[in-house]
Amino acid sequence: MDYQAITYEVRDDIAVLTLNRPDVMNALSSQMRAEILHAVKAAASEARVLVMTGAGKCFCSGQDLSDAGNLNTLDLERTLRDEYVPMLQAIYDSPIPTISAVNGTAAGAGANLALAADVVIATESAVFLQAFTRIGLIPDAGGTYWLPRQMGAAKAMGAALFAEPITARQADDWGMIWEAVSDDAFADHWRARALKLATGPSVAYAKVKEALRGSYDNNLEQQLLVEAKLQGVCGKTRDFKEGVVAFLEKRPAKYEGR
Repeated sequence: MDYQAITYEVRDDIAVLTLNRPDVMNALSSQMRAEILHAVKAAASEARVLVMTGAGKCFCSGQDLSDAGNLNTLDLERTLRDEYVPMLQAIYDSPIPTISAVNGTAAGAGANLALAADVVIATESAVFLQAFTRIGLIPDAGGTYWLPRQMGAAKAMGAALFAEPITARQADDWGMIWEAVSDDAFADHWRARALKLATGPSVAYAKVKEALRGSYDNNLEQQLLVEAKLQGVCGKTRDFKEGVVAFLEKRPAKYEGR
């Protein structure tokens, strides 16, 4: 695909997807959603980790309202079903670890796009905003799914109802994201995090995602059996053997991702 609304590059097994409409604060247009979907699927076979970030000072301001056309004929259900669902599902289902490197404001659907990743790293100056009720809507783009799971029911309800900015530090303290780091260290930090995952045991990472996400639907006994099954898969990988040998030899492991 000839990308117009994003940039995409793979280096050192790290795929970096950059939302690239800084003049409109990286607002999500129909074209951008299609390009994100394409790039996320490409990364699954071309890289060992995917990073999503934004160009300029904003991560993503949410839905591009100018892309909506006539409000009287706007079909939000169709847009969400046909364009957002495939994009978000592809991120969630990606077999490789995904990181959102939130470089600035993440608002509305942009906030929830960020939360779709496995790990969210934000610069301390970033803010997250569930802006939907400001225009008479409910959180979408996965917001009603991610928020209560990542920050608890009480904080999620307040964030959705009041539509007030949440600082990166608050998001970190509340468990909404993995970490907030200083603006000066941000770029080097997320790249180091991505490199760690890109050189790690890829099969184990995929099975970690499968195990943790499936645990919501299981009781203890069921989850213990899931762990046993998935651990059996990991135990047959070359990376497991390399990890054990490296541990015994007191040297860094050299994982191949298989």
